[in-house]
Amino acid sequence: MVTRRYPGSTAKVFVALLVSFLCACSSLEGPQSYSPNTVVPSVTADVPDLSADSSPVTTLPASGDGEQISWIPCTGDDTLCATLKVPYSYTEDVSGYFTLSLRMRRASKEASGGYLLVNPGGPGFGGTGMLNYPDYYFSSDILDNFDIVAWDPRGTGDSTPFVDCVDNFDRYFAVDMSPDTPAERKGLVAAAEEFNAGCVERSGEILPYVSTINSARDMDSIRRALGVDKISYFGFSYGSELGAVWATLYPETVRAAVLDGASDPLAGSLAKTAAQAAGFEMQLQKFLDYCSNNPVCPFNNGMRSAQALDELFVRANSSPVNTARVPITDGVLFTGITVALYSDRMWDLLAEALFDLQMGDGSAILSLYDDYFQYDRREGVYGNELEAFLAISCLDDKGPASVALVDANLPMFNEIAPRLGYGFAYGYFCALWPEEEKDEVVVSGVNAGPIVVVGTTGDAATPLESSARMAAALEGGVLVVVEADQHTGYNANACINKVVDRYLLELVVPKSSTRCRS
Repeated sequence: MVTRRYPGSTAKVFVALLVSFLCACSSLEGPQSYSPNTVVPSVTADVPDLSADSSPVTTLPASGDGEQISWIPCTGDDTLCATLKVPYSYTEDVSGYFTLSLRMRRASKEASGGYLLVNPGGPGFGGTGMLNYPDYYFSSDILDNFDIVAWDPRGTGDSTPFVDCVDNFDRYFAVDMSPDTPAERKGLVAAAEEFNAGCVERSGEILPYVSTINSARDMDSIRRALGVDKISYFGFSYGSELGAVWATLYPETVRAAVLDGASDPLAGSLAKTAAQAAGFEMQLQKFLDYCSNNPVCPFNNGMRSAQALDELFVRANSSPVNTARVPITDGVLFTGITVALYSDRMWDLLAEALFDLQMGDGSAILSLYDDYFQYDRREGVYGNELEAFLAISCLDDKGPASVALVDANLPMFNEIAPRLGYGFAYGYFCALWPEEEKDEVVVSGVNAGPIVVVGTTGDAATPLESSARMAAALEGGVLVVVEADQHTGYNANACINKVVDRYLLELVVPKSSTRCRS
């Protein structure tokens, strides 16, 4: 697609940055989480003014062989923008460069903590949009004392070249995602092949080079260009995976690192997807119990919310409700439901959407589906987050490597997630992906020092157990637990902010298994 900005949303709700843990590889094959955790305005990244009339306001010296960064005012606010060229490959003799888009928010007071690199997750989301709403992502103490540097990772956002595959996602995702016949299954396989062929046709040159490992190497290029020996990092969701790889590759450069909402770095794609399926099923049951026990819940259905939802899934599979654009198939319904399970703050919205669907109105479910795929309903265009997600996550770990292996896992997914399992089991995009990662890094964080890993009890996308395993895999990993029903824990309550902020600002390491309650 041509458009790669962060589209505005005309839906009732839009959650900033559809960010995800690494390679869910579900039927959606797209970003699987919202981060940090709650409902916020849509994120529209400002375009940096790089015209000849904009003279640099700050030039930071390079460290070692790093390139210099020249910062200029971004358009429309008081942040600074810049670009940085990084090679396609750090280990192979190939030509070509990515031009990374960078953005910095200066400390409100004094940058006593130095620079703080930040990443919202994905993979596939740019990070520069985080600085449109910095007080949503970070506490005042962090904003007062750090120069926050965000960037759009290679292949994403306003970095160039960017991953581009197709123009219309509905053809691939607004479909029957639970094939009942060989013909339906063959149709899903053909759609995945067509999608992947579009990626090769439009972005084939960069597909071998958009891995998480290369993005971690880019982080060190940014650090060197900033001219510092050590730097701090705060990553949400998939940003935790990225940060763990960076800390393993460049441990001597880590001043402090917070990984909020992490997947198990030593598990393969299939195990991660299964853990996520179980996590979403758990949160779905909590939602259904909430509605059944709440007489004013629009989807109460005489305290029979679960049965009513089962009936909606049957209807979506057999005679889906029509909307102005696409029918509410089980694929659309699955997406709309999972979108709203990232935080209990969206449960009321989900209840209203499901009630409307019962009444024959699928517009609210479609809005949730659209927000997931970054569809701008006013202009009829998509962002490229889903395409970049696939390119990165399938390159990192494609999971089951054939159609037959994907199909063979369906019984397992149906067992661990009776209502949502099919949505995580089916999806042939990664199985048929044309590229394979050549490098491998076993996450360990050896010699990186203490790294704080935040896990949240009611996190569907990166379940607490996964975050605990990340902390255990890191030599200096310290797990902090947040009790909340949402994805990622920072900003859930004053306790977790105090623990994280004190660590980042003063390097005071919390006790392992510190627990923060609302």
